[in-house]
Amino acid sequence: MNEDIKTCPIIANHIKVALVGQPNVGKSMLINSVSNAHLHVGNFSGVTVDKTEVLFDYKEYHFTVVDLPGTYAFTDYTIEERVTRDYLCAENYDIIINVIDSTNLEKNLQLTAELFTMSKKMVIALNMNDEAQKEGIEVNAEYMSELLNIPCIKVSAAQKTGIEELINTVVTVHEKPKQEPKLIFSEAVEEETENIVSYLTKHKYQARNSYRNIAMNLLKENKRTYAKLHDEPIWTELQPILIESSKHIELHHDTDDIKEAFAEEYASFNRGIVAEVVKQKVVQKEVKTLTEKIDSILIHPIYGIPIFLFLMWGLFQLTFVLGAVPMDWINSFFGWLGDAVGATITNDDMHSLIVDGLISGVGAVVLFTPNIIILFVGIALLESTGYMSRVAFLLDGFFHKFGLHGQSFIPLVTGFGCSIPAYMSARILKNDRDRLLTLFIISFMSCGARLPVYVLFAGAFFSEAIAGNVLFIIYISGAMLGLIAAKVLKMTAFKGADEPFVMEMPKYRLPSVKLIWHTVLSKTLLYLKKAGTFIAGAAMLIWFLSNYPHNQELQKSYALKIEQAKTATQKTKLNDKLANINLENSYLGRVGKFSEPIFQPLGLDWKMAVALEAGIAAKEVVVSTLGVLYSLGDSVNETNNSLKEIIRKNIPFASAVAFIVVIMIYLPCFAASIVFTREAGGIKYFFYMFAFTSIAAYVMAFLAYHITLLLGY
Repeated sequence: MNEDIKTCPIIANHIKVALVGQPNVGKSMLINSVSNAHLHVGNFSGVTVDKTEVLFDYKEYHFTVVDLPGTYAFTDYTIEERVTRDYLCAENYDIIINVIDSTNLEKNLQLTAELFTMSKKMVIALNMNDEAQKEGIEVNAEYMSELLNIPCIKVSAAQKTGIEELINTVVTVHEKPKQEPKLIFSEAVEEETENIVSYLTKHKYQARNSYRNIAMNLLKENKRTYAKLHDEPIWTELQPILIESSKHIELHHDTDDIKEAFAEEYASFNRGIVAEVVKQKVVQKEVKTLTEKIDSILIHPIYGIPIFLFLMWGLFQLTFVLGAVPMDWINSFFGWLGDAVGATITNDDMHSLIVDGLISGVGAVVLFTPNIIILFVGIALLESTGYMSRVAFLLDGFFHKFGLHGQSFIPLVTGFGCSIPAYMSARILKNDRDRLLTLFIISFMSCGARLPVYVLFAGAFFSEAIAGNVLFIIYISGAMLGLIAAKVLKMTAFKGADEPFVMEMPKYRLPSVKLIWHTVLSKTLLYLKKAGTFIAGAAMLIWFLSNYPHNQELQKSYALKIEQAKTATQKTKLNDKLANINLENSYLGRVGKFSEPIFQPLGLDWKMAVALEAGIAAKEVVVSTLGVLYSLGDSVNETNNSLKEIIRKNIPFASAVAFIVVIMIYLPCFAASIVFTREAGGIKYFFYMFAFTSIAAYVMAFLAYHITLLLGY
């Protein structure tokens, strides 16, 4: 693209484009290569599938490009496919850009042929032209345009070539009357289609779509088309015609399933187009492609898994080591901010609320933003390079031993970032039993919100040299506990035969810096937004509950004792004692003391119990709660000691181990629990998960605490 494309506020002519394609055809990269456009990410109405919109201006036109979820065909097996189908059939837009992988033309044309039955104008983007040339594949775009009567433009989103020609073609097609695509089927289908078209013409049926497309949809038993015509007066005479037409087509294909017959029709049409427009240069069989060479190493049956574990270990090392540097800066900033703001507040209660509650609570969460960013970057790289699918294939056999499907890896590893998209990505599993089992096990994957707790405790009890290793062990331990839990559930609640593993293996691609930047930025801003709103509110609520009610008589008694103290050390001890008594008698202290007997066998005091209970709302609140509870009135805070040092001073190592085990396993945050309930299919599954994770967390934490004590720690 060039300087003609820019972001201007108002332009008269508006073109709304639906970007459609199968998974892994480069739609996301194409939408990011269009220009320096404004990206908007939101949710489709009524569902939780993300949609991405690009807004940009080109010459005198204002474009809105809606990137629809990838779909292989017009089906509703998954919610993504349903969203794409419903949008194309019901929403207002002007033109379809169908993105096709030039290296896999025949498979991609399956969706293209079905799009021909839409009433909208259309342009085909033959993406990955650079990869096709490397593989010796030459697509005759001009001849293909002539055969299909649809403009076909070669583009490369990675190389940013052909983009301007594509946009120019969209403008041209938009300005001209709609051209009907050429979709030619067998003699039987064409004959029956013509019969229905003649009937509709004879009765002058009013419709936005062409009679041919209506006829095709009726023959394919399209539910929407059936519903529109069912209440029409012509339906009584039309229905017997459709029955006879279907029988004729089924007889021609020697099948009793009209959908199977049309699948053969589409496949034949696609093969014919490919035979006409694709030329494959002869490549020596001995020469391996780059993807095959990389796969021979990364998905090797012996050392493929160790390589994956090494990469994950490296990611967590970077998470801790690189994240430690900006963490010190952020910690110093919030320390300075607390001192600066606190110096302007004379009221003791207000000073404590702002400094100990708001600034300390929010700072304790924002402190771990660098670690979160590094983790999000690592997961985004896994997804964008194509390595994620390889690991799913690699771990399929290993996962099957625990009752999980190989494709379960994708939602499970997504759970390392956030449980909410992980629960939604479990939709890729078509079998309900496999999907439900995966949903239950995602809870054992440590999401990014738990990372601050791990970093806090790892930094408190271990040196920087080994803290990254400890972080890796925590994550892997959680994953292994999840696999064991999967085996238990497989043998009890989710019995059944294993499904075969079928998954498309995309080519390796260099990651798009812009796409990764957008993904990481949006997730990081969401994390910071939560810190500045929900976490800030929670921190102030925790401060209030931990400061009230005041015991005036106790305050006066200790004020007299402090005044009579002879040394600064005695005054400090009395201040600390008063703060602890006030804390224990506060609303929060009463709640903690009430639940403390439940947590005592795990070695957890009431403050840690309260932090765990607050973590049900959001795991980030755990750190802010600890920050508020352990800093209130604590004299160590006056020497600018960090929360890590306060944790090290106040919590025994065995109790810390038990605390981390509970964090690893117990119920995910409130928002994730809602998504789990919706994805699982009912509130009863939430209660199953609550009971299962709570019992597992308690038992494992009990064992971890007492084993740690036996080992002498």
